[in-house]
Amino acid sequence: MRYTIVTETYPPEINGVALTVQRLERGLRARGHHVEVVRPRQGRDDRAQPHEHLVPGLPLPRYPGLRLGLPAGRALKRLWRATAPDAVYVATEGPLGWSAVRTARALGIPAATGLHTRFDEYMRDYGAAVLEGPALGWMRHFHNRASATLVPTAELAGFLRERGFRDVLQLPRAVDTGAFDPAHRDIALRRSWGVADDAIAVLYLGRIAAEKNLDLAVRAFRAIQAQRPDARFVWVGDGPERARLQRDNPEFVFCGMQRGEALSRHCASGDLFPFPSRSETFGNVTLEALASGVPTVAFDYGAARERLRDGLDGFTIADGDDDAFVAASCRIASDDGLRRRMASQCRQGVAALRPEQVAADLDAILEGLVDPDTVSTAMAGAP
Repeated sequence: MRYTIVTETYPPEINGVALTVQRLERGLRARGHHVEVVRPRQGRDDRAQPHEHLVPGLPLPRYPGLRLGLPAGRALKRLWRATAPDAVYVATEGPLGWSAVRTARALGIPAATGLHTRFDEYMRDYGAAVLEGPALGWMRHFHNRASATLVPTAELAGFLRERGFRDVLQLPRAVDTGAFDPAHRDIALRRSWGVADDAIAVLYLGRIAAEKNLDLAVRAFRAIQAQRPDARFVWVGDGPERARLQRDNPEFVFCGMQRGEALSRHCASGDLFPFPSRSETFGNVTLEALASGVPTVAFDYGAARERLRDGLDGFTIADGDDDAFVAASCRIASDDGLRRRMASQCRQGVAALRPEQVAADLDAILEGLVDPDTVSTAMAGAP
């Protein structure tokens, strides 16, 4: 089969969506398919790989290093008229994504979209809560123009169906348990953070941005610090809020973006991951922390609801209960025995997950789009 993935974010950009899309692309190719990627050009020195088609883009406001794809309907028509893919997967809802969905419809090419980002909830996080409803309507209009909308959890699928999203299918996520493993724990790295051998490293993983509810993470750490003065707060990632946090908390350790083996070592070298975000469609970092043997505290939705076993490898917190989030973080940080027991059990909840299965599931969905009878059957039995 010939598949095309259209995305406005892709490595070397580092974020959850970019890495998820790359894993899907590689997984489909490993299954023997021809896969092309359409994405924005990331700077003047960016050169397309043989399987890539680059289109113009603009910097995304407030997000240095990220690009927004410009409309590319004419370019996509030329490309797909010359060699039409059997099916298209559109991973992002920006101008490039809209162009891809419209062009695929015009040419009769089946297309699935992925809902990777809750832009409606971002409105609240950026002080524009009045736009939350219109943003959800905009997302519904976009996704309903495709043959299927793919989401990572049954919870999100049900939420969207209740709000008028059609043909919603669950495409579960997985984690590479080889790359994320407690065996990558690095004592020398911990010492470079200023963490004594018997002290704890509180870890934040992910984009450092307003929608991640970061002030609650800081509040939780300050409460931990009152009980464990030797604790250090280590931030792995980057984003528009980093400068403010660094200015207001000069003793925090900011490691910036990490990739590959370095990311594996950073993840496994933490002792506790308080993840305060309320706006994830999934939260890949939750799986990465668990696979790395790091007890996690997170709100009860997305990856935490599906894979975090409350009381065994961390705690799940009812949405909106900030006090409980802080208390749970302090409980793990202050009880060495509890923290060690949780760390030893973290991998059990994610050990069976395989990225290869996610690629196989996406393959089945896209292949089904080519045959409407097949996709109707798939949707009827979808979680």
